[in-house]
Amino acid sequence: MKILIFGAKGYIGRLFLSAYPGAVCPDADIADPEAVSEALDAHHPDIVINCAGKTGRPNVDWCEDHKEETLRSNVTGPLVLLDACGKRGIYWAHIGSGCIYEGDAKHPFTEQDPPNFTGSFYSKTKAWSDQILQNFPVLLLRIRMPFDATKDPRNLLMKISKYQRVLDVENSLTYLPDFLSAAKTLIAMRKVGPYNIVNRGTISPYRIMEMYKQTVDPSCSFTRLTVEDLKNVTKAPRSNCVLSTLKLEREGIPIRPVEDAVSEALKALKTQ
Repeated sequence: MKILIFGAKGYIGRLFLSAYPGAVCPDADIADPEAVSEALDAHHPDIVINCAGKTGRPNVDWCEDHKEETLRSNVTGPLVLLDACGKRGIYWAHIGSGCIYEGDAKHPFTEQDPPNFTGSFYSKTKAWSDQILQNFPVLLLRIRMPFDATKDPRNLLMKISKYQRVLDVENSLTYLPDFLSAAKTLIAMRKVGPYNIVNRGTISPYRIMEMYKQTVDPSCSFTRLTVEDLKNVTKAPRSNCVLSTLKLEREGIPIRPVEDAVSEALKALKTQ
């Protein structure tokens, strides 16, 4: 079985490459139909995993000033892959985002709920591609605020550990080791459609930093940040939401509580 990964140099792409070390990783622009076709025809993959996309550096505010690049990567690219893989009968998976919703634990969003958050251009583009891809046989893997035990700057734990003010709002998060396990299972089952791959329950970044202070660095200091405060320090509003994991659980895929996952990651970080 041959697997091809687009975006293998990124945070999520490297994760999949670690799971599929024999995968082909072309350095192709997914928004370029000719480049995508050449890659597929040269390697004849059985499975394509798309990890390419723009999230912005250092954060999604970047997308507000680079809308054409963001649109090209997050919307045009997936549509090119949809056409190219569809014509060749290739099964493929796409990394989506749960940052297309806004709402608390009283209403965990299911895969069937339409997007309701358009506060940032990044979220708009992820919602657009999400809604289109749902109409086709594509596996759509939605993640939120991913974290792991590495010191990668994209790791949520590394990001918020540098903040002096930390948001205190409950959210769904994705622990990447658990995400990878679930994604591999869904791919092996040839599932299609959207799946929320987040850990069970909710946690706030502020609570994470309390755990970080207790486990990793007792000397760190931080204060509480509210949603209203956040609006004054970011260019674009941020999504805060809770996603349902019932669909994933019905597939028989176990997913641990988010606080347990955070605890495991922090303990591993402490040893580095």
